[in-house]
Amino acid sequence: MAVRTAAKLDSAGYIALHEQYGARNYHPLDVVISRAQGVWVYDVEGRRYLDCLAAYSAVNQGHCHPRIYQALVEQAQKVTLTSRAFHNEQLPLLCKEACELLGYERFLPMNSGAEGVETALKLARKWAYVKKGVPADQAEIIVFAENFHGRTITIISFSTEEQYRAGFGPFTPGFRIVPFGDLEAVERAITPNTAAVLVEPVQGEGGVIVPPKGYLRRLAELCAQHNVLFIADEIQTGLGRTGKLLACEHEGVHPDVLIIGKALSGGYYPVSAVLSSRDILDVFEPGDHGSTFGGNPLAAAVAREALKVLVEEGMIENAAVQGAYLKERLQAIRSPHVKEVRGLGLLIGIELYPSAGGARRFCEALKDNGVLCKDTRRHIIRVTPPLVITREEVDWAVERFEKVLTSL
Repeated sequence: MAVRTAAKLDSAGYIALHEQYGARNYHPLDVVISRAQGVWVYDVEGRRYLDCLAAYSAVNQGHCHPRIYQALVEQAQKVTLTSRAFHNEQLPLLCKEACELLGYERFLPMNSGAEGVETALKLARKWAYVKKGVPADQAEIIVFAENFHGRTITIISFSTEEQYRAGFGPFTPGFRIVPFGDLEAVERAITPNTAAVLVEPVQGEGGVIVPPKGYLRRLAELCAQHNVLFIADEIQTGLGRTGKLLACEHEGVHPDVLIIGKALSGGYYPVSAVLSSRDILDVFEPGDHGSTFGGNPLAAAVAREALKVLVEEGMIENAAVQGAYLKERLQAIRSPHVKEVRGLGLLIGIELYPSAGGARRFCEALKDNGVLCKDTRRHIIRVTPPLVITREEVDWAVERFEKVLTSL
């Protein structure tokens, strides 16, 4: 039976079609994007918007970056998938280049960010049994309230967001939840069975929560003191987003285990990874973990170019400069609705007072004024444009933010 393709629709038509056939797992703004370039996206009617979400930091390099596109096309014409049953020529090069750039000895590729987190959790548990001598099935991992690491069963088992958990139990045991930013709580939670501490250097989905100065450094010291792995989830914060290659670099911290994703794709193709030392990652034996698509040559070629353009085109430095400027401009807006503007680099959150009526209506108004943002934790507007944004584009966006934040 032939599959019939619908004629070209307007935005309302596409939204209605999705509501009819699509599953209800997101609550997107009513905009239908049909093309994009750099920081700009266009809907099916041709209206232009400045993207201040960047696909939750997956498009750090800007939409449709020409060098990444060329790498994708060239590899797609050769071979796209071999599985890990065979070697391919792109993955070893990605492993080498990523390890040298990020300062690690081993690179294990996966696809989605959640898969990267699951990989790190499995790694921490096996390391605890093989290297630390934790009794079988007794390993514990310390995590933080208001975390967001994905939505698999195991990951939501240690979420504190009730919606992520409601209706999905029973949950995976082995996790201790402590308040984010509280070092004493971490120290109290550590036991001889503690395998690892899993932390986001800045909590993005949790509301762009930046920990107190020195917190990550002291957390790493605690882990070293107690022979506990320090695992950094830099899926959203890494690869230039905060004005450093990794957010942990702001405090001179080198995680024992690093999880990256999102911008590793350049916005073109899902790819994530776990990086660590030989001593840690070599606890995995062939067959312990795997993925048919993880490390495929198309993903590897895209990731190689995605990393190169971040460094070679000065995007990380631009994120630091434009991020500081954007935050300063947003903080200068005098609005009765704004409680605080905070962040690092181009990872910025605008927290509104509860009396503002929620961030969603502000994001809808921003959309109507040509800026695309997304709300999180009800009262916070997340502002995370691609790292290629210019000073002029920042100024253009701030004019719209000021209009919306002072007129609603």
